[in-house]
Amino acid sequence: MKAFVFLSCLVFPGFASFTFAEQNLYVSADATAESDGSPEQPFNTLNQARDKIRQLRKEGKLKQGEGVTVHINPGIYSQQSSLELMAQDSGTESGPIVYRAAKGGKVLIQGGISLNAESFQAITDESVLSRLDPAARDKVKVCDLSKIISSPFPEFKTAYRGSPSAPWLYVDQQPMTLARWPNLSDETNGGWTEFSKTIDTGLPRPDSDDPALKKLHPGSFVFEDSRPARWNLEEGVWLHGYWTHDWNDEAIRIDTYDQENKIIKLAAPHSYGINAGTWGAKKRRFFALNTFEELDAPNEWYLDRKNKRLYYYPENELATSEIVLATSTQSLVKVEGTKHVKLIGMEFQYAHADGMLIRNTDHFEVIGCVVANLAGSGISFHGTSGAIRSCDVFNIGRGGISLNGGDRQSLTPAKNVAENNHIHHYGHFQRTYAPGVGVHGCGQIVRNNSIHDAPHNAVLYSGNEHLFELNDVYRVVMETGDAGAFYTGRDWTSRGNILRHNFIHDLGGGEASHVNTMGIYLDDCDSGDTLEGNVFYRAGRALMIGGGRDNPVLNNLVVDCPIGLHIDARGMTWKQWNNPDHPSWMLEEKAERLNYRQAPWSTRYPRLAAIMNENPREPLGNPIRNNAFINCSKQVCSFDGNVKKLLDKFEIVDNLAVSTTGEAKVSDVQGFNNLTGSKEKPIDLGVDSQSTRESLSQIQKWVQSQKISFEAIPIENIGLYKDEYRIALPTQ
Repeated sequence: MKAFVFLSCLVFPGFASFTFAEQNLYVSADATAESDGSPEQPFNTLNQARDKIRQLRKEGKLKQGEGVTVHINPGIYSQQSSLELMAQDSGTESGPIVYRAAKGGKVLIQGGISLNAESFQAITDESVLSRLDPAARDKVKVCDLSKIISSPFPEFKTAYRGSPSAPWLYVDQQPMTLARWPNLSDETNGGWTEFSKTIDTGLPRPDSDDPALKKLHPGSFVFEDSRPARWNLEEGVWLHGYWTHDWNDEAIRIDTYDQENKIIKLAAPHSYGINAGTWGAKKRRFFALNTFEELDAPNEWYLDRKNKRLYYYPENELATSEIVLATSTQSLVKVEGTKHVKLIGMEFQYAHADGMLIRNTDHFEVIGCVVANLAGSGISFHGTSGAIRSCDVFNIGRGGISLNGGDRQSLTPAKNVAENNHIHHYGHFQRTYAPGVGVHGCGQIVRNNSIHDAPHNAVLYSGNEHLFELNDVYRVVMETGDAGAFYTGRDWTSRGNILRHNFIHDLGGGEASHVNTMGIYLDDCDSGDTLEGNVFYRAGRALMIGGGRDNPVLNNLVVDCPIGLHIDARGMTWKQWNNPDHPSWMLEEKAERLNYRQAPWSTRYPRLAAIMNENPREPLGNPIRNNAFINCSKQVCSFDGNVKKLLDKFEIVDNLAVSTTGEAKVSDVQGFNNLTGSKEKPIDLGVDSQSTRESLSQIQKWVQSQKISFEAIPIENIGLYKDEYRIALPTQ
């Protein structure tokens, strides 16, 4: 059988031309050296198939407009360098280049080394055993890597934000835990320990006689627990902490430990110092990692980098486990400048790097793929008319998917789409500002994704004309504060974005008394977003507008959230506003760079064009219409003093606030219809279902029966859906 087959040759009466269909190549993990890409003699790697396509094009055997499908047979394809696709690897609209997993099994592209269970043996070295907790000594196994890996392992950096140095251990498709204290199973503080007394914040001391103290320097603090006395600091112990703010994490090596006075000194400074606090929080938190002495819990591991000994405490018998050491520090896929290329149905896993770096592409599609178990980001995409659809992205060190492209200056949309993706358990290493979906540029679409289980943001965005709709977001911002599930900030020009029909629920993080977890957070005077028809359930401070303008709040359903809507006037009082000493706060300057008073900006955003003539520091133009707030335990509307003075400039009409038993709050702001029940006579919302979604649908029907113009939100259409590539839906 020939490798290259014309599938059709259509001749129409009156026409002498004919149309070519695709050619086919085949790849198999167990292929022999003799290969031509045919089904009988498939290639061994994707690179070989790519190079064959280049050869065919060079020899003129790949006609203009003719596509190629590379069929990849089930198997494991290990690689230590990227699959690179460049402009020369492009297809056309009528003849795309497609890399597709063949049916019948899993196609796994991995950047790691598979280890045999038999290579893990009992520890016999008494000097090693003596360092372990007695209860763990007969449970921890060791694997000698010296015969497998010849090159030295890199050392950890003194301080890092994001992933530590390679490698990382994965067992049965899950990342294992580098030996740490407290253990993840510690229920007291969720795997964290705390301190409150700082000796030296590490911030510059201008009045100090010591030149080293005049600049940012390593800090120190009192830690009352004597646990650090057990650790071998010469080998290196790192503390991963939220040192000042609950939205900024960093791992820093311990320099010294004063056992008598219980003082830990860090080996590098933290940019915000130590123990300055966020929203009044007095205590700071951290956990220790890379500590052999703390290898005492199932699924923990430790690497003796010098002697190449891998120690592991298995939770179950290893005989049937899939054990992979992710060693590659290159992205699994690297794309630059291609057109009309598709990756379909493959799994990309186990690299101590990013999964896919896709740059400057047109019509590049990633469909039905698994991108998982990576130290970096999942899929980083920059281009136009691209799609990431029906993919599973999980166990990611940083963010899940990022979309960029389009032109903000001309407001030309990129038309990239992230749709029907299941993105979860990300932010494993970089725990803040590593979102499930990051969006920048102009004109991206984020639709019908399920995003959950992460320490910080679900969606982090900037730029213009983005659409976020029908996304199911839950269990995010789980360990951070002053943070939002959807977050953007500090920009007048980030306009034209629409957030509609998203379901944001079951958020958690920070101290409940501060209510510093937000559903949608427009921070620091961010302006020009439409918040319409979203559902918030147990979402902390549901909607927060931090001093911004022109943000319509329309037809949202807020249920069982402590605070429904927050608006403040920080632009009127904060010294940072338009202050050259704070460059990120130069809001007018950011607008000037985009010629905001000239077309197309002036015609698309006339209110922005006139902003300097309309009391720019005031949070004006935020209409609040047709929203329903049900059982907000602390406040329906949290408005600061300056906002309350400006309420006559606000459009607040046709909203509903309900306290079903009289224990929650209703609104003291005009434009609300308040309904209050009592414990004896609670308001019946018509809920008779155990399902959260069905209950919210019933509440919505009840709201529509009241004196409020509330339009139905398509709750039943939110989140993932079945298609050719997602044949079953996950359970939450």
